[in-house]
Amino acid sequence: MPSVHLVTAVVSALFLASPVAAASCGNTSAGFDAWKQEFARTAKRAGVKDPGLSALNQARYASRTIAADRNQKSFRYSLDKFMEIRGANTIVAQGRKHKARNASFYAALEKAYGVPAGILIAIHGMETAFGNYMGDSNVVSAIVTLTYDCRRSAFFEPHAIGALKLVDQGAISQATTGAKHGELGHTQFLPGNALRYGVDWDDNGRVDFYNFQDALASTAHFLRKKGWRPGKGYQEGEPNFKVLKDWNAATVYQQSLALMGRRIDG
Repeated sequence: MPSVHLVTAVVSALFLASPVAAASCGNTSAGFDAWKQEFARTAKRAGVKDPGLSALNQARYASRTIAADRNQKSFRYSLDKFMEIRGANTIVAQGRKHKARNASFYAALEKAYGVPAGILIAIHGMETAFGNYMGDSNVVSAIVTLTYDCRRSAFFEPHAIGALKLVDQGAISQATTGAKHGELGHTQFLPGNALRYGVDWDDNGRVDFYNFQDALASTAHFLRKKGWRPGKGYQEGEPNFKVLKDWNAATVYQQSLALMGRRIDG
């Protein structure tokens, strides 16, 4: 197994524990540019350097992101309906083939992190259809806009700082695209999580979430650090099911991952 390096050796306790901003949020685009100037001071105090600060300066108010954030209907569906509209049967069928083609890779991940192939493949399939669609929204603009928006500023602020630090490190650029909420790569990491849990699986000196191996290894590392217990089950009522909440807060999403993962592993 190749050596593994985290994308960053140290993440400050301040960054991880709580937001550090004093910038005023807003609910329209009107105050966005003024807010960015305030937030730049917050970013500097958090350790963001010139490349990240430049990306912040170039960020644009992401109207599509705000529209998507305020219109998340699918999580209100029943489990059966949710799995139907998300294409669970297709994910399982393709996932089994994916597992067979990459058997040694998934065995190495399970040896390193204790996370079986099925749940990782279910996440990969659910998030980006196995890398076939990783989003068309500007990551920095999306995550900065969500931090500015008053609905969930405190939640998104560490991820905005994370995105700017990833720009500093060269892991992403100001132009990198991802999902509408700023998630990036094969399994759609929020930037703060990418900064903390990223793994350079192919040992080329950089973590690339748009590289299949780095992304899946980072996902396994994330689950293990969130409390995944090797050898234990992940269906509802089993020890590892609760860890899936750290991946996605929607119960129907967690249930779908667990059921698809079992079918893929089976």
